[in-house]
Amino acid sequence: MRELVVSGGTTGMGAALARHYLDRGARVTVIGRNPVRGREFLDHAERIGAAGRAAFIPADLTSVAENRRVVAEVAARHEFLDGLILTAMRTFPRRVETADGFEGHFSLYYTSRYLLSRGLTGLLERGESPMIVSVGGVGTRKGKIHWDDLALRENYGLLRAMLQAGGASELQAVAYVADHPEGRTKYLLFHPGYTDSGYVDLPQPKRALMKAMAKLFAQPVAEAIAPITELIGAPPPGRLLAYDRREALGTDLPTPAAGRARRLGEATAALR
Repeated sequence: MRELVVSGGTTGMGAALARHYLDRGARVTVIGRNPVRGREFLDHAERIGAAGRAAFIPADLTSVAENRRVVAEVAARHEFLDGLILTAMRTFPRRVETADGFEGHFSLYYTSRYLLSRGLTGLLERGESPMIVSVGGVGTRKGKIHWDDLALRENYGLLRAMLQAGGASELQAVAYVADHPEGRTKYLLFHPGYTDSGYVDLPQPKRALMKAMAKLFAQPVAEAIAPITELIGAPPPGRLLAYDRREALGTDLPTPAAGRARRLGEATAALR
């Protein structure tokens, strides 16, 4: 039986992936901040006779302490993992600083993924063909890491914050592979393209506008997750993988670089 953990697994692509694997016999633990949607996942599991294979861990993944609690709870439930799927995302139109001093997007795209991937490596290395999947933008040439102001206390902007967080997420993937040179766990950076996965964090009227745009131009979630399930099912060679939908981008992405990955790790060394 395959065993997987999905962060952000109660909405959008995360929820679709969690149900996909649960429906096919896997043991799945989802992490999310909405207990109502967590209950929906557990109710679905009961309806298909899979209550014993499903678990929900409520957590605010912008918190370092919460991520560490999640790692402990996952370790208590699983003896190994075949997959860790990182889809937790949230939009902060106005700047949010977490209790740990991180900007909101940075805490989800970088900090949480850093802590979960490293905290669950021991379980992943026991899996048959383990893979970490990080869903987001890949290989962007725009934006940068603001080394002197990672928390963006000065000159905050939504796009600026999202681009920095996305770049940081890629860099931590580079660092992960470098930090585990003898590891078996593959790390997949995946960009799904424009997907209708919900816009509940946006205020009105932006939410209504984005929903209308999504209906016209976005792909459905079921279509967006298909390449991920294919890549997990038949992993390509290599430890660090990057895909834009079904197009392999290679590992010579413009954003990730070993030097900057090390520098970012040093800047956030307190997480170790």
